[in-house]
Amino acid sequence: MSFQTYADLWRIPDVRRILVLGLFLRIPMPASSVIVTLHVVGPLDRSYAEAGLVSTVLAIAMAVSAPWLGRLLDRLGLRRTLLLPLAVLPIAWSIAPWVGYLPLLALVAIAGLFTVPSFSIVRQVMLRSVGPGQRTAALSADAIMTELGFMVGPVIGVLGASYFGTSQALLLIQWLGIVAAVVLWLLNPMITEGDPAVPGDPVPTDAGVPARRFRLPSWVNPGVILLLAGTFTASLILIAEDLGTVAAMRDFDRTALLGLVMAIWALGSLLGALIYGALNSHPSTAVMLVLLGATTVLTAFAWDPISFAVLLLLSGFFCAPTLTAALEAITSSVPSTVRGEVMGWHGSAITLGSAVGAPAAGFAIDLIGWQGGFVLGGGLGLLIAAAIWLTTRRMSTPAETSLPPGEKSPASAE
Repeated sequence: MSFQTYADLWRIPDVRRILVLGLFLRIPMPASSVIVTLHVVGPLDRSYAEAGLVSTVLAIAMAVSAPWLGRLLDRLGLRRTLLLPLAVLPIAWSIAPWVGYLPLLALVAIAGLFTVPSFSIVRQVMLRSVGPGQRTAALSADAIMTELGFMVGPVIGVLGASYFGTSQALLLIQWLGIVAAVVLWLLNPMITEGDPAVPGDPVPTDAGVPARRFRLPSWVNPGVILLLAGTFTASLILIAEDLGTVAAMRDFDRTALLGLVMAIWALGSLLGALIYGALNSHPSTAVMLVLLGATTVLTAFAWDPISFAVLLLLSGFFCAPTLTAALEAITSSVPSTVRGEVMGWHGSAITLGSAVGAPAAGFAIDLIGWQGGFVLGGGLGLLIAAAIWLTTRRMSTPAETSLPPGEKSPASAE
């Protein structure tokens, strides 16, 4: 294990810039989630269910847009792709804080469809800027910054809503993301090994064959699909733990400790990402999903707030590393010319996992108590991990020889 890798990464100008800029691009997401909830149940005088519907609409819109915008990144390059969000988002988020509930739903859907694909962009710049041996550390560094954003964002959202009001806070936090996107457009970092796409560049097709309608891309195979299923499951586990934590603290009559417990969980995920990236040999996605699932189920056996926080911290160690392992395996098994689209599907898997996991975990919690969320999420994680392991063991290995040096097939990644 060596943490020197992170110091080496920080010395790379493109990596340093995109990590900092990526943090400002992502903070508005968790901050806005809190502000919108407070805005809907406060000034708009609606229910929490209606506030949840806004989050669901945004999640679905982002899940739809991620592969589409990722594909545009591959075909058009960063600057031309960002023109769409930069044309739509300033208008949508300048109007949304001042309208009623139904117009807010419509504007949130439009904004979600044109959300800046920050995850795809940051990770593509990182992978382009580092050598093959630094990939996992680079993705872990990105996971660390993501965790920081999701730790800081809700705090900024609550403070902003308290001091400025929900409408002004929503406007300010979204314009922070828009300004960061403008800076990204000006910097225009390369996202692939070659120069960014320019007008007149040939559109990449699979294996030199012109694209056909309804034809699946060549990168679609059982290994990649199972890795996306693993990503979906990891996201479902996280939302199940999130809801289960709220229910547990209420059951323990320690709701005042909820923020602290959530911070402990996020800290565990951050430390896990830090350690995972520093390892010399990295466990596979299936192994990480087993560990995440097992520790999630284990958390259901907590008997008081202290034991719950300790077990949740343990489970947190495997949150970010599981998503990192899946992403590294996926990006290593596809050509760099389609990474934007594939990362878009990876982001959609995360978003859909949250969208499906929230009602499923809620049902389990209503059925058997707060433990239900942890048992459901952890149990499903173990099942999907077993499916990934069995499938990758049976996959043939000759395909590895057709990949470029340093690339791995999904089978070898597991």
